[in-house]
Amino acid sequence: MGKFFITSADRTRVAAWRNDGEGTPVVISNGLGTPPSAWPVVTADPDLQVVTWYYRGTAGGSRPADPSRITVTDHVADCLALMDSEGIDRAAFACWSLGVNVGFEMALRHPDRVAGLMAVAGVPGGTFQAMFEPLRVPRRLRHRLGVAYARTARRLGPALDVVARHTPLTRTTARLISHSGFVLPAATPEHLIPALQEFRQHDFRWYFTLALAGAEHEPMDLTKIDVPTTLVAGRWDVLTSSLDMAKIARSMPDAEFKVLDGSHFLPLEFPDEMAADLKDLIARCDL
Repeated sequence: MGKFFITSADRTRVAAWRNDGEGTPVVISNGLGTPPSAWPVVTADPDLQVVTWYYRGTAGGSRPADPSRITVTDHVADCLALMDSEGIDRAAFACWSLGVNVGFEMALRHPDRVAGLMAVAGVPGGTFQAMFEPLRVPRRLRHRLGVAYARTARRLGPALDVVARHTPLTRTTARLISHSGFVLPAATPEHLIPALQEFRQHDFRWYFTLALAGAEHEPMDLTKIDVPTTLVAGRWDVLTSSLDMAKIARSMPDAEFKVLDGSHFLPLEFPDEMAADLKDLIARCDL
C-alpha cells in the first residue's frame, strides 16, 4: 500500500497510489488536491483493488513541460497511464468533485475501460455553473463568481501556503473546520485530520491554477455514456448543486440518484455510505 509514480503520455511524472486489495478493480477519480485517505473505508477494503492518482504537479509529481497541459483531457491521460501501469483493463470508478468530470470523460473517450460510475458531489462539466446554489446565487452569475474567487485565491497562494502549514492541526482544529458550514460535523477528526495533513502541503497558487483549468470543461453530452451510474449529492453542498445532479440523473437511462444530509465533502462525512454505494454499483456492473 502506498504512493508510487507513473509516467503519462506526455512524459509528465505523476504521483499515484494503490492499496493492498486484490479483488474488484476500483479507480478513485478524486477531488482536486484530495488524498486517498479521504475515502477511508473504500481504500481499506481488502476485496477491492483500489488505485488513484494525484493531479499534475501535486504530491511530488512534476508539472507538465507545457503548462497548458492541465485540462480534464490531460487528467484522463494520467488515469489511463495509471490503469495501464497497474494492469487494470476495466474498473468501477468512484469519482468526487472535479474527478466526476474526469471519470465521465473517461467513460466517453474510453468506454471499454469504465464498467460503472459513482459520481459524488460533482457534475460532468460546467463545474462552476453548479456552484453556490444553497446561497441562492443566480445561475447566470455562478461561473463568473467562481472564476473570480479562484483567481483571487491564486493570487493569495503564497499567503495561503503559510497559513495552512503553520496552523496547528489538532482534534480541536478539525472540529472547528467541521462546524464551519463548508464541512459538516459528520466528518470526524479521525477521518478529517489525515486528509487535511496532506491537503495543506499544496502549493496553493498551483492548486487554483488547476481549478481554473478544470472550470473550462464544458457540460458533456451524456447520451453516449451507457454504463451503470450512481450520483450522490450533498443537500448543503455549496460547491455542487444537488438540483443539477438530480437533473443529470434524470437524463441518464441507467442512473440512480440519492441525496445525503451533507456538504461537498461526502466521502469524509459518510465513509460507510460511500463504500456501500460503491459496492451496490459494482453489483450492477459487468465486472
